[in-house]
Amino acid sequence: MAGGVKRSKSIGSTHTATSTSRLLSLDSFQRRLGISFQNPELLDIALTHSSFSNEIHINEPNNERLEFLGDSVLGLCVAHILYERFPNRQEGDLARMKSVLVSEASLGGIAQALGLAEYLLLGKGEEISGGRQKQAILADAMEALLGAYYLDSDFENVKSFIQQLMAPKIEELSVTSGKDYKSIIQEYAQKQGMNLPKYELVKTEGPEHARRFFVTCTLAGEIFGPCEGLTKKAAEQNAAQYTFEKLHARGGELARMLDVIAAPLPQSTSLH
Repeated sequence: MAGGVKRSKSIGSTHTATSTSRLLSLDSFQRRLGISFQNPELLDIALTHSSFSNEIHINEPNNERLEFLGDSVLGLCVAHILYERFPNRQEGDLARMKSVLVSEASLGGIAQALGLAEYLLLGKGEEISGGRQKQAILADAMEALLGAYYLDSDFENVKSFIQQLMAPKIEELSVTSGKDYKSIIQEYAQKQGMNLPKYELVKTEGPEHARRFFVTCTLAGEIFGPCEGLTKKAAEQNAAQYTFEKLHARGGELARMLDVIAAPLPQSTSLH
């Protein structure tokens, strides 16, 4: 198992050199991914959880910095892909699709399909607690992998890789139901037997001709926001979007339920 693989310490360095057995394992993973790293050390670090590096050495590199980079790379690539794929979609619709695609649930599912867990390096405690099955760890490692591939290659290659990974999900989202975030959150509340979400204008700023509105969304006693907009209606939509993204980030059954509610309606097949 990959979790049992050790990396040999480089002389005169606080970093570790990737062992031959680990390199062979990473080569197998690259073939599975359909991409190739010029510097496999980057891939190694992307698949090294902090729990593992902390057990080896306090300065041993882990995937947290690559995850930080990969999060931004992923966001830009997905935005670019959606912008090109859907030239007639409005900003709000593109934002909703992007939110679904870059969510923890989406990334965790992709990581599971790729068998990424098999190649993760985890600390003993995290291993025992089932870290290889934790969606958050898998999603973070997926972001780190994208950050590593970006550093090793270039923007166009990583965008192409992401497009390949997300093609099925993008097609699912290709026909919109026309629902906006307020409609999605309202439908979610109704399905859960909650009171309807309450939008409250908490403040305004700026002169009359450039007023900014700040709105919160309260759902089941939890307050989300405030979020701003140039109109009260826009601020409410932004608050609803923020609520959707925060709830979706919790993953699990909640994220799946929101995906179902936000999913596009099927095209009509009736003849006229």
